[in-house]
Amino acid sequence: MILKNKIKKPAELSKICAEEREKGKKIVFTNGCFDLLHLGHLTYLTEARNLGDILIVGINSDDSIRKIKGDKRPLTPETDRLQMLAGLECVNYVTIFSETDPYQLIALLKPDILVKGGDWEIDKIVGKDLVEKEGGKVFAIKLTPGYSTSKLIEKIVARYGSINE
Repeated sequence: MILKNKIKKPAELSKICAEEREKGKKIVFTNGCFDLLHLGHLTYLTEARNLGDILIVGINSDDSIRKIKGDKRPLTPETDRLQMLAGLECVNYVTIFSETDPYQLIALLKPDILVKGGDWEIDKIVGKDLVEKEGGKVFAIKLTPGYSTSKLIEKIVARYGSINE
């Protein structure tokens, strides 16, 4: 299944954001790796979407994830992660960025609302300065207890750690 209508290049999204903003729509932006999609991600993205009219998700490229999390990650390639996120009803658009943080993407898209997970302190959220300068709002959404990609990986390794492929 290819959902190209929801997967956009940053420049395309910039135009879409401007058009939608002219119609009075509120653009919500969040970002992350979304390596192993789980219920915590779905809950978080649904809550983010409920803060505005259009939810754009920026995902880290495979190379940027390796820079952040090491050579063993990501487990799911960027093309698959784009497709899975595009397949979620709460996500309007998804794009990819190759930097280790989305600052340049946020500057380009100019979202009205910037969202990160509750494990981020508001003052440390990348792009906060850009969004607030334009009159936008920044939120940290409470995480769903017991759900994280790292915990899921630990559970798999504990349960199946010595499988020979």
